[in-house]
Amino acid sequence: MTDKYLNFDEYIRQGEPDEKKKASIWQTAIGLQAVDGLKTSDYLKETARKHIEGKINIDEARDLIKTYYQSKTRREPDEENMQEADKVSANITKILSSETFDFSEKGYVALHRRIFEGVFKHAGKVRDYDITKKEWVLDGDTVNYLNWEDLHRAIEFDLEQERQYSYKRISQDEMITHITKFVSGLWQIHAFGEGNTRTTAVFIILYLRHIGFKVNNDMFAQHSWYFRNALVRANYKSAVKGIDYSPVYLERFFRNLLLGEQWDLRNRYLHIHPTKEWREQPNLTPTSTPLTTPTTTPASSLLINLKSTSKICTSNKNIIELVRVIGNDELSIKQLMDFKKLKERKNFVEYHLEPALKDKFVRRKYPDRPNHPRQKYMLTTKGLTLYHELTIVQ
Repeated sequence: MTDKYLNFDEYIRQGEPDEKKKASIWQTAIGLQAVDGLKTSDYLKETARKHIEGKINIDEARDLIKTYYQSKTRREPDEENMQEADKVSANITKILSSETFDFSEKGYVALHRRIFEGVFKHAGKVRDYDITKKEWVLDGDTVNYLNWEDLHRAIEFDLEQERQYSYKRISQDEMITHITKFVSGLWQIHAFGEGNTRTTAVFIILYLRHIGFKVNNDMFAQHSWYFRNALVRANYKSAVKGIDYSPVYLERFFRNLLLGEQWDLRNRYLHIHPTKEWREQPNLTPTSTPLTTPTTTPASSLLINLKSTSKICTSNKNIIELVRVIGNDELSIKQLMDFKKLKERKNFVEYHLEPALKDKFVRRKYPDRPNHPRQKYMLTTKGLTLYHELTIVQ
């Protein structure tokens, strides 16, 4: 058999079922290297094509790549980074080709070892030092990562919380919000000194498949750099700069991934100080109308402009005020009433809280137990989207 197609997209569109599956996995594995600014070699792509067409198996492909770099007598520019990208891509392809998955701390750490086997000496080792990383989207600032002494305990806690969570009888908005929170928290632990985002991405792909989601690999193949920057924004807060945690960007990634929406996932929307051109991230899903309130719109005329964006917005002034108050926090009824300087609980619930719950701008922390003693209220994805746009026009 000769090489039939010029690129992986053509295998995915026109190839046999097994070729489509292999090409999609390779495309994802290669795309994930972009989170660290790495590019694969032409040799890797040719080796991948042989695997896709059934000429070699995945272990033979990995051996060929290993031998290729061992036998090279002349070093090329950026060869070290390219070698990492090639080997890691092949390792990820083997992992994603398997149906096995270990949802545990040991499984998570072992996944790092399997991904970076033959690349990092510290593959499979949890970091034993504290880190900071300068981020472009934060104007050179860093996310506050967890201190190294608490890493094992934090991983175990997050995984146990997720293990106990039930996806029964929740809305799509609640599902996306929850998945975003879980992924964001796991990534922020930053268990590994290097390769943390790639490990988290592969772990999440495996986990979502494990619990029954049909994961669109193209999202990680084409938007892995956006995925990383969205994780950064979800975990960054600066009172001095007036910037709050912004999980909405990561939620939009998962809305595209799991719901088939079409948010424009370009990185410039994620910068903490975007230019005017990049302040409003559009949703290109044909059935929806994106929120496009100009940044120059006076707050007094906001309700008029929001009426035309029926899917995301509302003309109910009480809901808009409640969304402003909650923001990215989790607040009790008492806290909400204190913020709004209201004293009559019955009126607050009837005219403010219940409409926001009914229209799915706000959700309960404990949805199955409305009278839970520690009940709090937070924004849904829909509410967070509105909150984000309200902060733009302030």
